Amino acid sequence: MPLNDSLSRRRLFGLAAGTAALAACSAPPPSSVESPVPLPATPSPTTPATTTTTAAGPAAEFARSGSGRAQVALTFHGAGDPVITRRVLDVVRQHGAQVTVLAVGTWLAEHPDAVRMVRDGGHELGNHTWSHPALSGYAPEPMYAEIQRCRDKLVELTGSPGAFFRQSQGQRATHEELVEAGRAGYRRVLSYDIDSLDWKDPGPAAIRAAVAKASAGSVVSMHLGYPGTVAALPGILTDLAGRGLSAVTASELLA
Repeated sequence: MPLNDSLSRRRLFGLAAGTAALAACSAPPPSSVESPVPLPATPSPTTPATTTTTAAGPAAEFARSGSGRAQVALTFHGAGDPVITRRVLDVVRQHGAQVTVLAVGTWLAEHPDAVRMVRDGGHELGNHTWSHPALSGYAPEPMYAEIQRCRDKLVELTGSPGAFFRQSQGQRATHEELVEAGRAGYRRVLSYDIDSLDWKDPGPAAIRAAVAKASAGSVVSMHLGYPGTVAALPGILTDLAGRGLSAVTASELLA
């Protein structure tokens, strides 16, 4: 096939994948810590964000910490009904825990108050693409646009691009996802070693059992938009505390 035809087909495939439905994410772990590249000044809330960055090479991927500290990071995919978000954050507050929310850009745009809920609780935010597509199937430019657009919305709403990028619909990042995250200014991509599978709505007991597999250093994937997650959380946090594990932000876990 001629090169031009091949590139055209890749671009068309990347753009078509943008219609993929919101789904979960899946695979094992690495390590090593760097700080994210700072982005330029915060744009005015009344004008569109036009943040630009200098390419910094591929981001580093983290799926767990090797520090040995008795900590885990509960990370939540930011999407869904803000009423459920508030319930999740209330349970977390009652247990004295801290979490990381990887926000989907369309959710940020539709529910900017949810950002305040997260930040008011002392939790941290990250980038989980603009529309949560099957990102690994995208060509480089559409992939970058998904990361960039969510990044710019985070900057517009909070003054920061967020501490991490997380790929959508994949437990581990591909090389191309690491490249495009780095191009967007992120030094760290936050994958995970424990999937709660709460997006399958298997019931609170099953979610609790899945998270019980976490150990010191684990990064756990959960979701804000499911009532079953809210119901499972008190037991999850009690179980972690009973094993001497503190729930902290991903930045603290990887510090």
